[in-house]
Amino acid sequence: MRTPRLFLCRWTLAASLGAAVLGGTWVPCAASTEIASVAQRQRSEKKNFTDNEIVEGFLKTAFGAEYHLAGRVDRIRKYDVPVRVFADGTRADRKAQLAKIVADIASRVQHLDIAMVDDIDAANVQVKLVRDRDLQRTIATFYGSERAKEIRSSLDPQCLSGFRKNEKFEIEHSDVILTIDNGDFVFFDCAYEELLQSLGPINDTESVPWTMFNDNVSMGYFDVYDQYLLNLLYDPRIRPGMTVQEVKALLPEVLTDVRAWVRKVNNLP
Repeated sequence: MRTPRLFLCRWTLAASLGAAVLGGTWVPCAASTEIASVAQRQRSEKKNFTDNEIVEGFLKTAFGAEYHLAGRVDRIRKYDVPVRVFADGTRADRKAQLAKIVADIASRVQHLDIAMVDDIDAANVQVKLVRDRDLQRTIATFYGSERAKEIRSSLDPQCLSGFRKNEKFEIEHSDVILTIDNGDFVFFDCAYEELLQSLGPINDTESVPWTMFNDNVSMGYFDVYDQYLLNLLYDPRIRPGMTVQEVKALLPEVLTDVRAWVRKVNNLP
């Protein structure tokens, strides 16, 4: 097991349940419409943000790490290759739901090439689907018993994600552990957050009230605010290894294009 340059983030009730394109109109996925609390959150969602509000959230989530084992956290970390996701588990329904989540992320983040694969050797993101009672044992399998104890005492997670990066701060591999028996809302909520954080924005923050990367926020769908954050991160002009100052110099130009994309895919005025 390889553990250097690994970053971990804890589970929160804040992630996203997807949407699909049908006839050019965005409509909720079937799975999301079965959860009344998701629809309620979507109706009351804040969708208009100032440039400063978006930039603040991006800088706070893209730099730093809530819990990290090694390596610097003051640089941009992201995939610079296509992202391929493999689901490891026996629950066919959860695998199908995960595939919808991945498809939704792919359709909402313009420059991110992400898709499911059936071969673990072709994947650079492995999603382990486990029962809640097996979570701690699975964490120990991934990270070793001593680090598993540290993770449990520090974060007390119910789901987990982490990634390895190289010396260029390019993410090379991510591991996501999701529980399958805590209900649909928790599964989708957790899966969205952990998948998205495994792509780079791994630092949780309680000072930004609109992001799923806030432990006090629960959503259950891929909200507009976090679409801004992921589209900023995966714009080709934002490169792995960039410092805060380098990113700040580019954000005004990048944000203009990101606003146009997010407005388009969400039918915003």
